[in-house]
Amino acid sequence: MTTVLDTRPDQRHWSTVKQRQQATWASGDYAVIGTTLQIVGESLAEAADIRGGERVIDIAAGNGNATLAAARRFAEVTSTDYVLQLLECGAARARAEGHAIDFRVADAEALPFADASFDVALSTFGVMFTADHRAAAAEMLRVVRPGGRIALASWTPTSFVGELLRTVTRHVPPPAGAASPLPWGTESYLVDLFGPAAADIRCARREYVFRYKSPAHWLQIFRDYYGPTYRAFAALDAEGQAALAAEILALLTRLNRGGATSLVIRSEYLEAVIVRS
Repeated sequence: MTTVLDTRPDQRHWSTVKQRQQATWASGDYAVIGTTLQIVGESLAEAADIRGGERVIDIAAGNGNATLAAARRFAEVTSTDYVLQLLECGAARARAEGHAIDFRVADAEALPFADASFDVALSTFGVMFTADHRAAAAEMLRVVRPGGRIALASWTPTSFVGELLRTVTRHVPPPAGAASPLPWGTESYLVDLFGPAAADIRCARREYVFRYKSPAHWLQIFRDYYGPTYRAFAALDAEGQAALAAEILALLTRLNRGGATSLVIRSEYLEAVIVRS
């Protein structure tokens, strides 16, 4: 039976920024959107060259896209996130496919695992949203064995999602001290974070394609279910909500390649594999 264990650090030690970020990702229902990104997890598992029997940790796993991709390759998988509801969604998906996966609530900046516990660490659009980037990078390096791999998928600053996040923060500024997630989508930043402890860093630019019925349909889904936009709209009065909606719709319309009857928008992300020295 798949179980979910709560191994979070003491709540008293969490910063205000982290608490707000956790509340953001716990709001809405990210799993509705997360499942549409499954192809990214599959691509990342291939880039990481995951092999049967390897010990794999998915960090900031959300509802488990990379988790399932690794399990489908017969790895021994531990799936972690600091939002219990998201892990429960991942656990339900794992049960439906018959995978035995260890799900644990855990902070990416303070993982409750011994040094060198894993052969591979994965994260798809996850650790890029941590409060303390260097702490998250250090934890990934710590729990992966020498010669093991860290594989990341992160939205690039110039991507559609990058533009979307900047649009949202113009209307609802992030909490003071919160670092932008977007530098994770650049090769130079990953070299800065991981370079001293890496034997090799390989990066490739990929594209994920958002496919929805229309700009209005995309906006409704993300307004209802995607934590950052859900919380942004909730923080605004009616006038502010209308202004944010109008700016997002303008962005969607400008980038849409789906014509008048659908929405098709490509969003670039950086796929990186770091080999630990």
